[in-house]
Amino acid sequence: MARDLDERGAAFLRGGETSQSLTLTDLFDTGDDGAVVPRLKAADPPVRANVLHLDPEFATVISKAVKEVFLPNFDQVIWFQNTSMYHFSMFHASHHLEPIVATDDEIEAEVEATKRVTKTICPLKIVLDRVVLTSTGVLLGLWQVESGTDPAEIRSRLREALPRAPQKQLYDPVLLHTSFARILGHPKLPEEQSAPSFDHVKFFHGLVARVNEKIHGFQATVSELWYVEEYDVLALALNGKMKVRRLHLGCNHQGNENS
Repeated sequence: MARDLDERGAAFLRGGETSQSLTLTDLFDTGDDGAVVPRLKAADPPVRANVLHLDPEFATVISKAVKEVFLPNFDQVIWFQNTSMYHFSMFHASHHLEPIVATDDEIEAEVEATKRVTKTICPLKIVLDRVVLTSTGVLLGLWQVESGTDPAEIRSRLREALPRAPQKQLYDPVLLHTSFARILGHPKLPEEQSAPSFDHVKFFHGLVARVNEKIHGFQATVSELWYVEEYDVLALALNGKMKVRRLHLGCNHQGNENS
């Protein structure tokens, strides 16, 4: 993932696709003042996602560091993740590439099954390993788990609890990552630089390195899993319409994972 920008270049400057095969022009408009605003579209059927939630206590520290580095270098062509919605995608009961339609009763049964899983999951103590920028313009934090239930095990338990879910999930089963921001346009050029000679990839690597200097090794605790019905496409990322069930990680009968 860290090599993606070098291998593909800054595809987002050419209107490239996101990791979920949606183009940036599908997701954002430009307001009259030049600021980017989400283009919210109804998800039909709604996406049903299980995500680990990062408390704003931790997200606010990260967001502050990201904005300190990136805001001065962009006018308004950057979208910052809402600090109350920092999350780690775990497992989808239905997603846009393989919709699994469910009745209200079936959704409630999924919630109850998920709740039973969360009672066995131990809170995660995590550390920010590195920040990377993808070729699609997403600034990601990649995390390591120091203690608690391993993400691959969480996904495995959710797979068992939600047998109707899509076989193909959207993310690597061992990865724990969260989106901090999306870059949607060109940076402001330094005064001494002309556009044709400007090395965007080198410039972005420099910004990412500065963010890493600020928050590499940052520690956090994750103690909630959310079962989310996203009524808008990418509602969690774009402040769209959604229904959230907040489930506490109970750590019952899994004492050996708390070491």
